[in-house]
Amino acid sequence: MLRIHDSRTGTIGEIAVGRAMRTYACVPSVDGRPRLGELRPLLVADLIRRVLERGRVRVLACRPRGGSPGEPGERDAADLNVRPAEHAPLPDETVPLAVRLVEALLDRGHAYAAPDGRVFFAAGTYPGLSSGMRGDGGSSEVAGDGGEAAGRRSPGDWVLWRPAAAEPSWESPWGRGVPGPHVTCSAVALGLLGGRVDVHVGGGAYDDRERAQSDAAAGHEVVRHWVRTAEVSSDGATSLSAVVEAGLDPLAVRMAFLERHHRRPAELSWDVLRAADRAVRHWRSRVARWSESPSAPMAAEYVKRVEAAFDDDLDTPGALRVLRELEDDASVSPGARFEAFLHVDQVLGLDLSADIGRAP
Repeated sequence: MLRIHDSRTGTIGEIAVGRAMRTYACVPSVDGRPRLGELRPLLVADLIRRVLERGRVRVLACRPRGGSPGEPGERDAADLNVRPAEHAPLPDETVPLAVRLVEALLDRGHAYAAPDGRVFFAAGTYPGLSSGMRGDGGSSEVAGDGGEAAGRRSPGDWVLWRPAAAEPSWESPWGRGVPGPHVTCSAVALGLLGGRVDVHVGGGAYDDRERAQSDAAAGHEVVRHWVRTAEVSSDGATSLSAVVEAGLDPLAVRMAFLERHHRRPAELSWDVLRAADRAVRHWRSRVARWSESPSAPMAAEYVKRVEAAFDDDLDTPGALRVLRELEDDASVSPGARFEAFLHVDQVLGLDLSADIGRAP
C-alpha cells in the first residue's frame, strides 16, 4: 500500500484506495516550453499513477494543458514517458470553469469584486485558512496581481480574477481578464473530477489558498492528499529541448529526478544530467545482453524490496540502490535479472528494453 507525505498534515500516511483514484497534477498551462523544474510535479504524479496501477487500481488523471496536442509541454510529457491523462483540458475549456468557480464564491459570500475588474477571495470568511496565510496577500507572487493592492479589503485576500487586455485573455462578468494563480486548478477539480481529488501534486506553496477556494466553493473538502515537490535548480539546462539538443536522452531527466527524493531539492546540472544519461544507456545495454540468456523467474526478493521502496513515500533513490545491487549480484541468473528489471521499469518508465534486438 502506498504511503506518502501529505504537505497539509505534515505526516506520512497510507493513501486510501477506492474503486477509482482521481489525481491532479498542477503544471504550467501556458503555451510555451516548460522549464525543467516545472516538470517535476508531472513526473511525481506519473509515478503515483504507475504505483497505484501496479496494484490494479484504476486511476483517472487530470492535468490542464496550454494549447494544441503538439505544444511543447505535451511533447515534453510524452518524451518523459508520462502516461496520458484522461482529462487534459485546454484553456478555452478551463477558463469558463474558473469563471463559474468565482461566481460560486461570490454567491456564497467568500469573494468580492473591486471596481477595476479584480475579484478577490475574502480570506476572513474561511475559518480553515491558517493565520500565516491570511497576512501575506500583498506578495505579488502569491496574490497574482502584479503587487497592486487596489480594491483589496484585507492584506490576506488574494486575486481570483484580474483584468488583462492582451491575449490570451477571456471575457467574464467582470470584464476581459484571466484567472488568478491556481484558480484554474480548483475549477478543474470541481468541474471535471466531480468535486473530489484523491491526490493533488504540485510545486510551490499554494496549498492553503487552493484548498480554501476549492472547499469554500464546493461546501466540502475537495482534496484528500496534498503532495508537494521540492524546488529544482539548474546551471544551464533550462528545458527538455536543450537536453536533447546536447545529445542526451530525454529520459535522462526522468532518471535524474528518480535519483533524488521528490521532497528534497534537486540540482539538474549538466554533470548530473550526463551521469543520468550514462546510467540509462548502461542499464539498457545490460538488459539487452540479459535478454539473450535463458529465461528464468524474476528475482522476486529484489523486486519486493524495490516495490517496498516505491510504497515508502516514493523512495525512488532507495529503489535504484536495490536495482544496482541486483545488477551486480552474480548469484542471480541473467534471465532473472532481465525479468526483474523489465517488471520494475513499468514504474520507473525508463524504456529499459529499448536496446533489445539492436546491433551493438
